[in-house]
Amino acid sequence: MNILLCPLSDGGYLYPTLAVGRELRRRGHRVSVLGRATAAPFAAEAGLPFAAAEEFGGERAFSAARWGVMGLAQYRATVRAARQARADLLVTSVLCNGALLAAEALDVPVVVIGLSIHLWIYRSGGEGEPQYGRTRENRTLETLALYDAAREEAGLPARPARRSRATAADGPDDSPLLGDALLLRGDPELEHPGAELPPRVHQVGPLDWEPAADPGELAAVDDALVRSGKPVVYVHLGRFFGGGTPWPRLNATFTGGRYQAVVEQGRTAEPRPDPDADILLVRKPWLGPLVDRAGLVLTAGTSAPVLGALLRGRPLGVTPNGSEQPVLAGALLRAGAAVHLPRTGHPDQAGLVDAAWRDDRLRSHAERLGRRLADAAVNGPRRAADLVEQTARTSDRQPATSRENHGYSNSRPGPRGRGEPLGGRAGLDRSALRLP
Repeated sequence: MNILLCPLSDGGYLYPTLAVGRELRRRGHRVSVLGRATAAPFAAEAGLPFAAAEEFGGERAFSAARWGVMGLAQYRATVRAARQARADLLVTSVLCNGALLAAEALDVPVVVIGLSIHLWIYRSGGEGEPQYGRTRENRTLETLALYDAAREEAGLPARPARRSRATAADGPDDSPLLGDALLLRGDPELEHPGAELPPRVHQVGPLDWEPAADPGELAAVDDALVRSGKPVVYVHLGRFFGGGTPWPRLNATFTGGRYQAVVEQGRTAEPRPDPDADILLVRKPWLGPLVDRAGLVLTAGTSAPVLGALLRGRPLGVTPNGSEQPVLAGALLRAGAAVHLPRTGHPDQAGLVDAAWRDDRLRSHAERLGRRLADAAVNGPRRAADLVEQTARTSDRQPATSRENHGYSNSRPGPRGRGEPLGGRAGLDRSALRLP
């Protein structure tokens, strides 16, 4: 089977997809990766062939920061690359509307690698769940609105041909956002008690892969930590969605106190550590070795640092803002594995961090949940690959009817998405762009 991986190219989305791709390749499938040019070294380290989205007209199309506005560019790049790869199936990330639409147009199945929790409405249950900032229905409708806007831009019919259009009011079972299967990377305990996931949503556990740490860079980190000599807190900054800069709070917490911080800048801009603060600012494509050196992890509540912390039994301090952050933070608080650190309004941030560090009950809950996740991680890629293969087999039993016919297309797909040049043009068949 020819499989095209087309996730968002940011590490928190790219790495788990590469973990699944490695297992699929081990099983004998032909697996290729489409993403921003910056993702090429990571695909190479994972042992998977790579094609840059920029070469297919998809500049910035696979950026997590621009996921809601790049649906059309992502759609076009994915369609073109999938033809070159002769793809029988796509594997993409949650929020990749363009890739979902490309799978529909090419009439190939698509598997979605999700976050550590389910973002949208449950099939049933979940009554009494605290609504952090917005309701699940509101989040679902907003995401569907962006998906529908991408459909309109791509010139596709108003309703998906393979399944009826879903709305929050209609229920989640036929939601196009799930693809043919949505794979969650967390644990059932992170979902609200009594909630039932839609039938196409599956728990596979952490898809744990990241590039190896550079020994020289890690040695430099160790040298800096030894010079301070204080216990280490790992801080992973995600996007703040207009929630203000975290730097005043971080500087106050780690100036003249008991702890030093390794702060992963992540996707935030304009770092502002004070010269006197015990803060080592880094930007690394790996986090595992940094978490190993820490006793506590502070995060906004995105999936990658949360899973990285729990897999190593580290408790968390969470300061959620947007996206999945409030939902995941609420799940961690409910599980007893995290404490809430407010963005503003508390005069003693250092005291809150110290209390979390010394809280044996918090650490015990984090270790317990971490053991569950670690057990699931052992077979996570295999479980995910099983579902990919099962999805392909199910799709093969359904009639394949192509629905792509757009003026900008370079070819019309034949059965299972295999292309035939239009008008004698084969401009995208250059060997430099051909995926193995």
